[in-house]
Amino acid sequence: MKNKKLHSLVILLLFAVSLSSIGQTKIKNNAFDAGEQLTYDLYYKYGILNMKGGNATLNTESTVYNGTDAYKMTLHATTGGLINSIYNVDDTLTGFVDKNIVPLLFTKGATEGKDYTRERQIYKYQNGETFIRTIRHRNGKLSFDENITTERCTYDMMSVLAFARTLDYSNMKRGDNTHVQFISGRRLVNMYIRYLGTISMKVNNGKTYDALELSLMILDKAFVDQEEAMNVWITNDENKLPLQINTKLKIGTMRAVLKDFSGNKHPLN
Repeated sequence: MKNKKLHSLVILLLFAVSLSSIGQTKIKNNAFDAGEQLTYDLYYKYGILNMKGGNATLNTESTVYNGTDAYKMTLHATTGGLINSIYNVDDTLTGFVDKNIVPLLFTKGATEGKDYTRERQIYKYQNGETFIRTIRHRNGKLSFDENITTERCTYDMMSVLAFARTLDYSNMKRGDNTHVQFISGRRLVNMYIRYLGTISMKVNNGKTYDALELSLMILDKAFVDQEEAMNVWITNDENKLPLQINTKLKIGTMRAVLKDFSGNKHPLN
């Protein structure tokens, strides 16, 4: 009887270990480190209108989140000048990931036109499952506060950009996709990081770089009606520095073009 109980206990322990391996995948990060500071010029496009006005920053720093060593990545974008009279934007997106690019927290404060939105996505991991509490307020009113459970790796807008920088594109062909699960509001949706090849790209520091072109495509639950959430161009090297980021707004699109950067891992000055 004792041997049977011991055997059952071993099976349960092995099962628990196997469950823990189902959860969020740990990623080896060779691309970036704390201290990275990037500055961008903003361009707004709507129809035939295409104008420059505003700036953005993307900074990465080391921090501790709930006792875990983490990266804090902050993207702040704000328009200015004539663009503000057409469609003002003042967005701050913050993502916390551990040193293995496992998401811990995502927050968003966004003024776009007449609307102000606050979002928060809090991640917890237990027994191979991911638990996400997702909260949104719009114009001061609660839109939703829900809990989501999944066994699949899941990323938000900041952590998926960090994840994309860790991928190996050297053996990919144009059109190849990397499939990830993405949280959009209170929905889990499928996303493809689509590799579109290499181009030569000149940015606003006056220099030209060999760049990888990526498209982040969101698909609904039925795998139809794909929507392009973001286009990103990154340097074709180990660092994979974001050179340009195009995002869709409720009205028009915003383009962020690299102007300046600093950090210990940047050999491109």
